[in-house]
Amino acid sequence: MKTCADKDRRSAALLLSLWALFLLSAVVISWALDIDSRLTLNGNASRVTEAEAMAASGSEIAMHPAVKSGSPLLRGGVSPTQTFEVRITGEGGRLNINWVVAGENPQRIELLRKYLEIKGIELNDRDHMIDCLLDWVDPDNLVRLNGAETEAGYQPKNALLARIDELKRIKGWHDFTLQPDWDAGLTVNSTGPVDLTSAPHDLLMALPGMTEQVVAAFLALRQGPDKQDGTEDDVEFKSLEDVRVALGFTTEQFNTLAPLVGFKDQVVRVVSTGRSANVTRVVQMVIRKTGNVPQLITWKEL
Repeated sequence: MKTCADKDRRSAALLLSLWALFLLSAVVISWALDIDSRLTLNGNASRVTEAEAMAASGSEIAMHPAVKSGSPLLRGGVSPTQTFEVRITGEGGRLNINWVVAGENPQRIELLRKYLEIKGIELNDRDHMIDCLLDWVDPDNLVRLNGAETEAGYQPKNALLARIDELKRIKGWHDFTLQPDWDAGLTVNSTGPVDLTSAPHDLLMALPGMTEQVVAAFLALRQGPDKQDGTEDDVEFKSLEDVRVALGFTTEQFNTLAPLVGFKDQVVRVVSTGRSANVTRVVQMVIRKTGNVPQLITWKEL
């Protein structure tokens, strides 16, 4: 009987030992997995910080007064896995909404109307959007034919836009501002006139006298072989006269554009992309590059 009891006790002790060993193994595995997870998180956090530092470094270089669009200084890094790449484009290549509505100049209003048409906005919607925009910025409370003034739950600012996102608050603009990259061609920060050295296809097409053939040929020349603005192979125009020649316009034809266009706006948009291994961070700035001290207008991390 004692022999059987001893065997039972030894069996129970063995089972308890195995169970304890199992629990200990589980704890060790859990601890190891936790350490591995922490190391992974720390590694990712480190790469995020490094990518942010690279993006910030690129933006600092772009702010230097001597650094221009397409400069080789806009690409660099501290190692093959930690790099930055920066593009500088003219803010004047975007349609300045405040410039359009200031003084309610008919030519500028028509430019916005044509731009919205190119973006696929129907006639009635265009009229509604423009009248509501004008009602939003004008100082009075008189309602335009297709506009909107103060009413329950809606209060126009009666001043120019402080930020382009303000369009989201204006009646008639809601659907337009839901589109992807709706604000890519718009601004409130440029000097005003459309900069022909950086304006994209749709904005060029909105200008009087432009055709698809003219715009396509002009962009192919301006952007160079890589078909991108703000890179090293871009054509350098010396004057607005050079632009006129590149467009193939006569002096008389170009005169119709004169009130609407400018040349090399001093306000530029800087997009700096920093990378660390597989992590990417992007910084976007709008700056005014005049004199020896650039002025930062906006800063945004994308």
